[in-house]
Amino acid sequence: MNAIAEPTGQSAQPQSPDSLWSAWGGEVGIRWNRELAADMGIHSFETSGKLEGRSWREHERFAVRQSGSLDFRVANGNLQSFVGGSVQARGGYVLKTAAGDIDLTDFRLKTRADNPLVLDLVGADGKAWFYVDRLMYELVDDNKVLAVRTMDLRVSPALATRLGHPDMANWAIADMELTAQVLTQGSGAVPNGGGVFDWAGTQVPGEPNGTNFQADLFMKTFSVQFSRCNGCTGSSSTGQVVFTPSSTLQNNVNNGTAVATVAGDPLGTSSALWTADIPWHGKFSGTFPPYGNDQHPYLIWNIYRLSADGSIDQIGRSGVKHAFLTTNQGCASGHGTDSHVLGRQCSDTYGTGNNDSSSDLGPRSEIIPATNQWGRCGSIYDTNCDGAANSSGNTQYSQRLIVVESQIDPAVQTGATYLFESWYLAREDINIYNSMATRGISPTRSGTSWNVGSGAAYRLGPAIDRWLEGVSPGATSASEELASSEGHTKVAVKVFDLGGGSWRYDYVVMNFDFARPFTEGSEPNLRVVHNFGFDRFAVPVAAGVNLTNITFSDGDTDSGNDWTTSTVGGSLTWSAPVNPTPPTNVPAELNPLNWGTMFRFSFVADGGPQQVATSLHVAETGNPQSLSADLLGPLNDTIFVDGFESP
Repeated sequence: MNAIAEPTGQSAQPQSPDSLWSAWGGEVGIRWNRELAADMGIHSFETSGKLEGRSWREHERFAVRQSGSLDFRVANGNLQSFVGGSVQARGGYVLKTAAGDIDLTDFRLKTRADNPLVLDLVGADGKAWFYVDRLMYELVDDNKVLAVRTMDLRVSPALATRLGHPDMANWAIADMELTAQVLTQGSGAVPNGGGVFDWAGTQVPGEPNGTNFQADLFMKTFSVQFSRCNGCTGSSSTGQVVFTPSSTLQNNVNNGTAVATVAGDPLGTSSALWTADIPWHGKFSGTFPPYGNDQHPYLIWNIYRLSADGSIDQIGRSGVKHAFLTTNQGCASGHGTDSHVLGRQCSDTYGTGNNDSSSDLGPRSEIIPATNQWGRCGSIYDTNCDGAANSSGNTQYSQRLIVVESQIDPAVQTGATYLFESWYLAREDINIYNSMATRGISPTRSGTSWNVGSGAAYRLGPAIDRWLEGVSPGATSASEELASSEGHTKVAVKVFDLGGGSWRYDYVVMNFDFARPFTEGSEPNLRVVHNFGFDRFAVPVAAGVNLTNITFSDGDTDSGNDWTTSTVGGSLTWSAPVNPTPPTNVPAELNPLNWGTMFRFSFVADGGPQQVATSLHVAETGNPQSLSADLLGPLNDTIFVDGFESP
């Protein structure tokens, strides 16, 4: 299976007839983002010829005629590019707009003459009103079927202009799938028997004992798009804006020598000299090596606001996207022969429509982040733990990254800038920081939708590091990473000299993948009862220091779940609210600081900064019960207080 990247303008090269493959017939499916279509001015869909029932991913289905075919080239068992031809649906849509109908009855998917990685969707009038890219596909059933599991359907510039929204050109408006029968098998197939894989932790042949393959996944690039908005007016305090990324990763390229995987980036070269293959099996697809389950990576994404006063808040966070196929483009020779194993140097793209699929999204609470294990048993996809998939119950707003309009409205958030952060999470990944990246966005209202805009340049690593780099005049900062087998957390502070003997202290805690989970059973029948992180944060404060403007920010607009403050034993302590009726085996805390989440703790003091030991308390009992980070606080250097003498 491959993921089609951005159009490159590359021309298809002539192929010898015996090297080409072709496919026709089968089914094609479309899942429209109807909320976005309405924003664009498509106010209704008249459908004809639709098959009964929908696909697992909620696509409306149409038969494909057994006339005409798509021709393509295969190498190393993977479809590499389209060469020519087209396939045609039986039935389709008539899109009703104020600018006239767009007739997609019996639409065709046609290869582009100038780009082998894009298909045009051609309407009844012969015009390509849409095109598809970021295809993810595999050859299945002994190479007898070409299965395109997902592809982004995008609005052509001509259609965007006709609809009066030229700024929406090239936006993904639907997700598509295609299953076609292979008519002709050319060269490039993988021989029967498959391959031998280099799993993490296995010995590298011919190298000294103890030299093992290691997993290290890189976030190669990503883009961001507006998906939909609920109750939005422009600056609503309740309007829910959904943003979705299209994210591309690449496996480590090293084969005994350190070479940059992401050139020009400080985090772009892996310390793992021998690249491990990474399993990539869809949920409920069976049990497979090396873990005896359906192990697969996950994706999450976050958005941060950097306010004009120098503070940072995480104002939106997604659920978990369950990956299901590899994207074996650009692999090293002999690697990437299995569509469920990411090989050395192989790339993977999960597109906008794919990442907006309700059938592939779940809550973060089901994942043990440090080990990247999914608690399938009792999850939203297997509520009764029988090993069979059930409907998730997700809506178009479930598990999505949602930002309240007023949090991004330029008229309200004067002078603010924004960072979007996208992560891949893979089991046994030795460096989580190069598996995540950030880039700036500039949200602006456009009619009934939002434009993402651009901002700070793309870079590997988390948003908290970029915040620390931007120290304002008169401010100072400190940070410390807390790393263990239970996960990684970074605690940081910026201190702003306000003048007149006052300082503002902004403490930020970013829980990357720390959790002390309570589980039942084992894989593949693992149940994650809870995976809480932290429930208290404390800063020592010297006697006689006066505090004002004490603030807690979890980035949402719900004051009912805010942490409360107290001053006990020489420390200012923020504590999560208490759940009066916690479920069995779940700590009695509401809104704990869990993985993938940033909280900010701030105050103004009349004492200047000196080194102090801040404390984080773990919600679940165990050892250690608290973690300490040496930062800065309003404390003279003869006092040292830990506010967590007892659990």
